[in-house]
Amino acid sequence: MTLTQQIINTLKSHQGTPEKQKILMGFFKTGPGEYGEGDQFLGIPVPTTRAIAKTFVLVDLNTIHQLLLNEWHEVRLCALLMLITRFKKLKNEQELIVKFYVDHARYINNWDLVDLSAPHIVGAYLLTSNDRSLLYELAESDMLWKRRIAMVSTLTFIRHDQFQDTLALSKMLLNDKESLMHKATGWMLREVGKRDEPVLTAFLESYARELPRTALRYAIEHYPEEERKEWLKNSKS
Repeated sequence: MTLTQQIINTLKSHQGTPEKQKILMGFFKTGPGEYGEGDQFLGIPVPTTRAIAKTFVLVDLNTIHQLLLNEWHEVRLCALLMLITRFKKLKNEQELIVKFYVDHARYINNWDLVDLSAPHIVGAYLLTSNDRSLLYELAESDMLWKRRIAMVSTLTFIRHDQFQDTLALSKMLLNDKESLMHKATGWMLREVGKRDEPVLTAFLESYARELPRTALRYAIEHYPEEERKEWLKNSKS
């Protein structure tokens, strides 16, 4: 039995009930025309998937590649968790792993897969870099998942009080048509505000009217209610 099949079999041994699978398929919008169209779920809780990923030490990139091509959502999640471990442990491979990650973006094809991996791979890799052009290349992509990777990767920078790229990408993506990008932008702006509210307020004074309403709602969640109402009063519909 190959390592790939061993990992898949281990995950399948923890498969949830049909009811749990159905709930997850609805939650992650897997219906026709939805962003997660066609995705399949085993119904495994994320902590269980994390625990399984930890039992396989430094899984090779070819195996991770095979897992990312798998139809099951949790198998792809497990692959990404294994890739994060490899990234953290093998410093000399980090550039290669980032390229591998970006090249496989089409398989990192739901918001949770992006959000659980992008800050720990792309964000971590670029944190100490003077060249963050990769973020802007991703943000210009026609692929939703690459744009979300770009934005969510900046969470790592925010946690180190570096806000410039989050604000720059928020400006770039003002006219993005995808609700998942509105949510990601608003989420990152909210995180900026948690670290430095005056920085967020200054940004909103310039761009609140242009931000999609969902993004603005997310961004101002920690503001007092009356202040939120004022921001929303003249916001973009």
